[in-house]
Amino acid sequence: MLPDGFVAAAEAAADRAGAIIRPLFRSALLVEAKGDSSPVTEADRAAELALRDALLEEFPDHGVIGEEHGAVRPEAEWVWVLDPIDGTRAFVTGRPLFGTLIGLLHRGRPVLGVIDQPVTGERWIGVSGEATRFVGPFPGRVGCRPCPTLDAAELSCTSPAIFRAEEVAARDALVAGVRRTTWGGDCYSYGLLALGLVDVVVDSTMKPWDWAALVPVVEGAGGAVRDWNGAPLALDGDGTVLAVGDPALLAPVGRVLRGG
Repeated sequence: MLPDGFVAAAEAAADRAGAIIRPLFRSALLVEAKGDSSPVTEADRAAELALRDALLEEFPDHGVIGEEHGAVRPEAEWVWVLDPIDGTRAFVTGRPLFGTLIGLLHRGRPVLGVIDQPVTGERWIGVSGEATRFVGPFPGRVGCRPCPTLDAAELSCTSPAIFRAEEVAARDALVAGVRRTTWGGDCYSYGLLALGLVDVVVDSTMKPWDWAALVPVVEGAGGAVRDWNGAPLALDGDGTVLAVGDPALLAPVGRVLRGG
């Protein structure tokens, strides 16, 4: 059980970031190229500063790891892991398939996650050991759906381009083995998995700020999140992510991804 005030602080921080992001959505933005060639906007940087300020004001002894502004006390017992706009490409092209991610690690383990879509008003809140909550203006009931066989599964992946060269064959084999594949969505796809609308999400080259918030949301909806080798995600992991709504899919999907 989390100490009192942690969830409320995360939601208040999401509110602050959303107030910065919404006016900039579909507006004229100065888009730059980061070192990894992914687009970054003034919204990314300003929203992350708002998140950091809100959380460190509330918890000055906590650590922070953020995509845009680096790490502060990453060795702390409690560490917030932040991605102000996960899905920046969607954001800069006017598609609402992005989200603000706020994760909290306790001694390296994800224990709290918020996926916030500031334009549509949807929010997922996951806390370790508790049922995930979802709020928003559209219909949606939290709960991953049963899907014990791979050939019946709806697969979602962020982009074909995020996979390493040595992972392409496994990616293609998985695509060939499922019912249907949808590309794009970033963190939003994991929210849809928690609503029982997607069965498998597979990604690679993920950084901690990409996945820390997703784990409690998916697990609190009845799903499971691992790396491609079946291990829990960790800060020193290999960047691969496998999320399933029905834990029975872990084994067959894992076999395909490992080439077995």
